[in-house]
Amino acid sequence: MAGILRDKVAVITGAGRGLGQAFALRYAEEGARLFLPDISLERVQNTVEMVKKRGGEAVGLYTDISDEKSVTGMAAELVRTYGWADILLNNAAICHGIEPRPWNEWPLDLWDQFFDVNIRGTWLCCRAIAPLMIKQKSGKIINIGSNIVKELPPLGSLPYACTKAAVYQLTKCLARALGPDGINVNCIGPGFTVTEGIKDLPDYKKMVEGASQNRSLKRIEEPQDLVGAAVFLASKDADYITGQFLLVDGGAAFIN
Repeated sequence: MAGILRDKVAVITGAGRGLGQAFALRYAEEGARLFLPDISLERVQNTVEMVKKRGGEAVGLYTDISDEKSVTGMAAELVRTYGWADILLNNAAICHGIEPRPWNEWPLDLWDQFFDVNIRGTWLCCRAIAPLMIKQKSGKIINIGSNIVKELPPLGSLPYACTKAAVYQLTKCLARALGPDGINVNCIGPGFTVTEGIKDLPDYKKMVEGASQNRSLKRIEEPQDLVGAAVFLASKDADYITGQFLLVDGGAAFIN
């Protein structure tokens, strides 16, 4: 397969379904060689098979990104498999499937789970993969944030909103830290995107309708709406872009 990511080694976390799977399939179309850590080996193996049926190359691996040893092992397996990494797309996160609650009624275990996965896990993956990029003096790190940091957050989403704000700040800090080594670090801010997890929610249709009406582009947002931005930021065309937050939400939020 040929494309603008031809022969690049791309690590995409959480590629077993949803946005991560869409990113993986598009990166494969663009010629990237994929390394796909995921909390569900069964789901990610399905993505691997989809990539291979389309003529691409992919390896899946069970990884709990919130666990330091698991992430360290993932990085070691990456080195054994490919030897290096050109792209790290930090997609894995807790987003939906947990009942919204008032700000002061979140159990500590759920609060910690959001932070362990969404920000600790993102940082652990950067810490594990960035040294490979430093050695080659090049690399692209793309974090998946949320447009929630640029709009009025829903009342029931406090820990999610806080962790995505932290991902936004982590992106800027790492851009400064890794820039001297030729590494670009950017963040994509999706809006309310229809994925498998969203469709499982009891008020799914009402939420989708409300999100669509709050956008400049009056339609639902789907995973395919985000893959172009992820390809661009991973490509040579984005070599002089770093520390940026790219909203891809149909005009739901605007940066002042």
